[in-house]
Amino acid sequence: MASANQPKKKDRPCDACRKRKSRCQIEEESTICVLCKFHGQECTFLQNPQSRKRKPTQDVDDSETAKRRSSARSKKSPGAQMRVIQTTNGTGVEEYDDLDGPSLLKKTLGLQNKHHSQYVGATRGLEPALLGQLSTTGRGEVQITEGTLRRVSSTEAFLLLPDPGTQGYSDELDDLEAIEAIIRPHGKSLVDLYFRIVFPSFPILHKEVYLEKYSRSYREFSPPLLAAVYLLALQYWTYDDQLSRSVKPNVLELEKLARKALGDTIHRPKLSTVQAGLLLLQHTDTDSAELTAQLVSVAYGLGLHLDASNWNIPDWEKGLRKRLGWGLYMQDKWSSLGSGRPSLINSANWALQPVTNADFPENASHEDEQEGSSEVEKGRILFSHMIALSQILADLLDTVFTVKTTRDIADAGPNGLSIVLEKVKPVQLRLKEWFSSLPECLSMEATKVMKLNSVGYLRLAYVATEITLHRRILLTLSSATDPQLYRICRSVAHERFMFAIDFVQSLKPQHLSSFWYFASPQNFALIGVFGTLLLSTASNPEEADFYRTKLREYRWILKINSENGAKYSKAPLSKPYFLY
Repeated sequence: MASANQPKKKDRPCDACRKRKSRCQIEEESTICVLCKFHGQECTFLQNPQSRKRKPTQDVDDSETAKRRSSARSKKSPGAQMRVIQTTNGTGVEEYDDLDGPSLLKKTLGLQNKHHSQYVGATRGLEPALLGQLSTTGRGEVQITEGTLRRVSSTEAFLLLPDPGTQGYSDELDDLEAIEAIIRPHGKSLVDLYFRIVFPSFPILHKEVYLEKYSRSYREFSPPLLAAVYLLALQYWTYDDQLSRSVKPNVLELEKLARKALGDTIHRPKLSTVQAGLLLLQHTDTDSAELTAQLVSVAYGLGLHLDASNWNIPDWEKGLRKRLGWGLYMQDKWSSLGSGRPSLINSANWALQPVTNADFPENASHEDEQEGSSEVEKGRILFSHMIALSQILADLLDTVFTVKTTRDIADAGPNGLSIVLEKVKPVQLRLKEWFSSLPECLSMEATKVMKLNSVGYLRLAYVATEITLHRRILLTLSSATDPQLYRICRSVAHERFMFAIDFVQSLKPQHLSSFWYFASPQNFALIGVFGTLLLSTASNPEEADFYRTKLREYRWILKINSENGAKYSKAPLSKPYFLY
């Protein structure tokens, strides 16, 4: 306990904080500082401060600093406190390795509580001999000037840096409290909704890790990730009987907080930063291309582009890194398609291995039988096939949509079509093989009673890829094209358009109300764009009338489905895409 003869506590740091060179913070109505309370030790002010030579001109500045420190200590808000992990005995620890008892988060690299990591690339400048000094057992860490160097394999290492001092760190607890205040008392119900409906079809979180943290406190989370989970769950508010009878929280305010917090956490990036960004992009497409670019940059710094199979990290994190990495890869490719901008992820710098069943902790035994849930096993298969389709899309974009290829096709004149057909043929074959290899569970007819089904977004993505390929061919046709080849290309394009219309007509309520991938609105719009292209290049009035009618029918289908609660109601249905 503090001595009664001590100097005023707010005038200078306590003995322990001075020795640690840490900020000494005393909450209102408390007799000891936060760190001493945390470490369970006496908070004394017995030692004399070390004498320091100070210039007279510094007096004003020192006075202002003291005022700011006093003001910060007197705040009721916990925002300036160091984030700690609450334990069962009411105290706390700074990192997960210090928790008593079992925890999945022990030895984690990418989800530490108060540290973030930076991948040490081959050109960074750290001597290879330094890596050799690290122990090959345990965590293999060594202190250097910049931070802590942690080796995860014989060739790869990360620099661990402290979160305190980074932009917005002192606001994190305040942000978490503000987020929780918006949704209180519905937090637990929303988390359950998220894992029932969204997570199975887009498994970029680790369910057990998330629930372990949530069981202790929502204060353990990165604020944007907590908010993003709530935001996606709020889209299914009526799928919980108890929630449906309550007033829905303010979604716009929650989104505003999430975006502000994400802008802060990018300065101390963790796996949760990429998770939060990807989930926010599923909620809204605002600044989609810009945010995607930021997340790709963050991911390279986290080593998400690397094969972590043999790293010295927990097995669950290896699987999470792979799923999250491929989730970002998909985001990059479909964002590129929708924005018309070049893709940011280059296959030459992408070392992730294909996902396997072992990378997904959940399986059929984890199915939630509650009404309106998504199928866990089907979600795993769907996600895996979406990754494969995204790789085909990436090859298509790199083959005939680069600036150089576009220029070469244009310069070739009448021979441009031959160049396009030659380049897209391998992609066409891969698309055909992908479609024919789809399991029965991913057919449009494979729906279950009282279960949601997200296969619609996968099938739509396939349609969009096919249309993008044939759109490139159509745009290369000219009056100089061989008439027979012209008719063949038009005929195949017609078949693809009719296939797309049939797909949209086949959507059932189980599809329409399920989770839809962020690219779905743009993919629905591509069908309209393709139809408009066929209309504008029709060779006679009868053909033009046919496509004009089909486009009107397509717009009508989208209209009635969106009015029935389809999740793609944000799809552009307006005049730019339907010029008739």
